[in-house]
Order: sequence, then structure tokens, then C-alpha cells
Amino acid sequence: MSETLSQKTAQRLKEIITQGHKYKVGDKLPNENELAAQMDVSRSTIREAIRLLVFEGYLEVQRGNGTFVASQLDTQVKTHDLDQDKVTLRDLYETRLIFEPEAAALACQRASDEEIQHILKLGKRVQELIEKEPGGKERIASEAAFHGAIVKASHNEFLSQFLPIITETIEKTFSLRINLDIIAEDAYKDHILIMNFLEKRDADALRSAVKIHLHHAIWNEDIDWN
Repeated sequence: MSETLSQKTAQRLKEIITQGHKYKVGDKLPNENELAAQMDVSRSTIREAIRLLVFEGYLEVQRGNGTFVASQLDTQVKTHDLDQDKVTLRDLYETRLIFEPEAAALACQRASDEEIQHILKLGKRVQELIEKEPGGKERIASEAAFHGAIVKASHNEFLSQFLPIITETIEKTFSLRINLDIIAEDAYKDHILIMNFLEKRDADALRSAVKIHLHHAIWNEDIDWN
């Protein structure tokens, strides 16, 4: 498999950090615009290269402060295969796109008023945790509970067997630690639509909202969809 420009840029940046001695542990990197200009690539390429190095443990992103060279402990090379993880994540999202929008539409038609109120309560809790700790374990669990409750409200026992796929997708998305801030921002807005359409029992609108929500995650994870 040939390397992408982002992967090549990540390798160049890693060599600058580990061999060029331009940056020491704890040093803050220039912003994306400056790095892009220095390395003669686009800002999006730099952004993806940084995400790759964050995953490998060479860099760490401190929200609101910038990107820093990670501690010595974090710079140990990880053995995870990022490309393979993305392939697996692609399969999971593809599966969710097949069943989850339709399950949500069924929930609009079949859920009791009490079930809808329970789902809305779960959704509000997710929103609170996105604002408080978007990458925390409690937020991950609450996200799975929210989406799982919608599927359960479809009252289709076969569809309920797919609930572990939702949990696995969410956990893997967060384990890759790619674009989590953007994912949180989009999820917050998407959840508002999902809850509004569910409360109004608008099946067609909810089906579309769930599809958009899943596509946002796919785009933000930079998953190859070909």
C-alpha cells in the first residue's frame, strides 16, 4: 500500500522531532498554518499528520493550548496498525448506516411516550458530558446508551441484536483519538436534531438526521470509503 501525503508528512515531522533535535520533549509546535508553510503542504495534510503522530505517541494535543512533543513515556512506538483499525471502523460504520437510520424511523412510529422521554433524558446527559468531558469514559458510555435506546425503541428484536456494534464503533472511534474535538462539536449539533425529530415523531427527518450524524463521524475520522 502506497503512503498517502499525510503519512509521508507525518514521517518527515517525526524525523524532525526525533532526529533533527529542533523540538524537545514538552516543546510546543508552531500552529497548523506555520507548519503547513514550512513543510509545503496543505493545512489539512498537516492536521492529519499531527493526528497520526498523536496516535503513535510522539505528539499530544492540549485543548486550547496547542500541540506539544509528548513525554518520553508516550514516545514509545505503539504496535497498533492504524490503517487496519480504520478499515475495521469503516466496516462498523457501514453496518450502522445499514440498520440504524431505519431503526430510528421505526422508533418514531412504535416508541411509547415514556420511551421517548427516556431517550431524550439520555440525550441531554450526552450533551452535558460533551460540554464537560467530551473524551471521557462516561461520555462514551452515555453515547452508546443514547443510540442504543433509540434502536431498542424500534421494538424489533432482531435489530436489538446489533447494539454491541454501536458500542464497539463508539469505543473504537475514541480509541483512535482522531479529530475528537470536531467529532464532539458535530455530535452535539446532530443530537439536537435527532432529539427534536424523535420528539415530533417525524420518521423521515429522523432517518436523515441519523444518516448525517454517522456520515459526520465517517468524514471526521478520515475513513477511506472506497
